[in-house]
Amino acid sequence: MNRLDATFARLKAEGEKALIAYIMAGDPSLHETEQLVLELERAGADIIELGVPFSDPIADGPVIQQAAERALRSGTSLKKILATVALLRARTQVPLVLMTYYNSIHAFGGAHFCREAARTGVDGLIVPDMPPEEAGTLETEAAGAGLDIIYLLAPTSTPDRCAMVARRSRGFLYYVSLTGITGATLTDWGGVRQNVEKIRKASAVPVAVGFGVATPDDASKVGDIADGVIVGSAIVRRIGDHQQDARMAEQVGQFVRSLKAALPRRAVA
Repeated sequence: MNRLDATFARLKAEGEKALIAYIMAGDPSLHETEQLVLELERAGADIIELGVPFSDPIADGPVIQQAAERALRSGTSLKKILATVALLRARTQVPLVLMTYYNSIHAFGGAHFCREAARTGVDGLIVPDMPPEEAGTLETEAAGAGLDIIYLLAPTSTPDRCAMVARRSRGFLYYVSLTGITGATLTDWGGVRQNVEKIRKASAVPVAVGFGVATPDDASKVGDIADGVIVGSAIVRRIGDHQQDARMAEQVGQFVRSLKAALPRRAVA
């Protein structure tokens, strides 16, 4: 059982929901990314997504776009991110997922990238601009290396598409709670619940919800609906606000701790 599957199995057995925390690798530096990952794990993050900075992040709002710009200015590259993952694996076994646009994978070389990502300790990939209809080659390369491909579904996804994505997603399925970019505000809680329930009927993998989750109250509501709660912009915003603060990681950790504490728990017999 890989780290992602083991984490969701453990949480289910303990009556807990997964907190999935997103940060931009290299923001403000890769050394600080390493420290942030360790602090996020201590604060209760069950899975950590590492964004790969890209010059044209079409799915991202201004907060994450600015983080990508800071990371690129600090000299961050995909090769250096993988080296950071290797360093982290000497200190933690928290599941690590790379969220990257396909251009970065293509430039690296798909098969070579998947082998190197798995070798350094990456557990899964989220590629927001790679729809499953076009991802056959990447799926084969990732499966050969032992990486999970995590696909996204949106409120506009048709029933047939939901069924197809549910069959092909590994690790977990990422439900984008609203149409728009990261950092937008989530208001249609009833719609999220209805769509997640539909996805669960088709999916054998856990369903995690992201986009629009900004507060502990948001996390509590999403945790009542889904298997996992994904928080990105709200964490990245705090990194940006405190990047000149020597206690930046601690400040971010306090916020993540409040998110984890807000997640619903059920009694286990």
